[in-house]
Amino acid sequence: MYPNFYYIFQDWFGLELPGLKLINSFGFFVAISFVAANVVMTKELKRKFKLGILGAGEQVKVMKGMAMSQSDYIASGITGFIIGYKFLPLLFNFSLANDNPQSYILSLNGSFIYGIIGAALFVGINYWQDKKQRLPEPVEEIKTVDPSYHMGTITFAAFLGGLLGAKLFHILENLSDFYRDPWGNIISFSGLTFYGGLIVGGIAVLIVAKRKGIKTLHMLDVGGPAMMLSYGTGRIGCHVAGDGDWGIVNTLPKPGWMSFFPDWVWAYNYPNNVNRVCNPFMEGDAGYMQNIGCNFDQTPYLVASVFPTPMYEAFFGILLFFVLWMLRKKIKYAGILFGIYLMLSGTERFLIEKIRVNTLMDFMGMQVTQAEIISSSLFILGLFLVVYGLLKKIPVSNVGTTLE
Repeated sequence: MYPNFYYIFQDWFGLELPGLKLINSFGFFVAISFVAANVVMTKELKRKFKLGILGAGEQVKVMKGMAMSQSDYIASGITGFIIGYKFLPLLFNFSLANDNPQSYILSLNGSFIYGIIGAALFVGINYWQDKKQRLPEPVEEIKTVDPSYHMGTITFAAFLGGLLGAKLFHILENLSDFYRDPWGNIISFSGLTFYGGLIVGGIAVLIVAKRKGIKTLHMLDVGGPAMMLSYGTGRIGCHVAGDGDWGIVNTLPKPGWMSFFPDWVWAYNYPNNVNRVCNPFMEGDAGYMQNIGCNFDQTPYLVASVFPTPMYEAFFGILLFFVLWMLRKKIKYAGILFGIYLMLSGTERFLIEKIRVNTLMDFMGMQVTQAEIISSSLFILGLFLVVYGLLKKIPVSNVGTTLE
């Protein structure tokens, strides 16, 4: 479909803007996912704070009118240098990036002169803003903030932990590919495992939240709906970019009840997919045994259509988010909402695995996928959390009423 925004503008508007190749479609929707999760979690933290279960707030000192520190200027100069070094040259010669912008971005290629210009520009802007806000005598103010004040730190922890976890679990699931091309697998923007991101990112968030005084069960309940929404929007990116998370080859006729849907909802061939794959057959498939050979440059699409599973997961992820969002005010005890999230998420993923391409593993004499093992475990963990919440009966409100 559209591995980057260049293909979107080319297809929709007939415009060829090479600079848009720098905007990766999957990365764009991942960013949207984090923004959406941030908005949802901020709203929930504020609501729970009003309900009186997250303490009385935190006292923070704010200095008004203080001059920027030397380290702030150094940081802005480094940021400006990197942007100038890497991106300003592309304004005048986009061929530097050719058809693989991410390789250029992650290489050492760039312009030292433009880097200096970028650094000077950033430092100059910061100096101008600094002079505007300075006071002859800085004033210290003490403000009471609710836990949502820390959402920037929490979101960054989720992003960093999620990215590392998603990449790590993908490598563990595909060790042969990693051994063949270690660096290529590490820097690739494709090949990210959702459950790896969920587990490692979730642990990172809980660690940061604990340090900020937010109790674990309440933080889990805050994160459940947000993670479901993030999953749904992220899967839109998988579908749009065609990152390989599609289903098995689908040769079945489209059911009659789907007649009013376009054909690609049932079976799709992912043209211009970001993985540059044209042979969708896996080992064991009839097509695989035929040893189908194809060249992506000549046939830039899958030679046999597959189930568009990312689109299905996006639909159910967003639908289940609304289910959790409606349930959050009806549940009386902490931990239960997150338990329901785990059960719904685990069930959805376990079922989609039946028509999804994945690497099989030997587990207790069975051929299963990594996601099937983890999704089953999460369902059991979710059931345990629901029972635990009902037994412990930790209230989700200390004020006796439910606030919007």
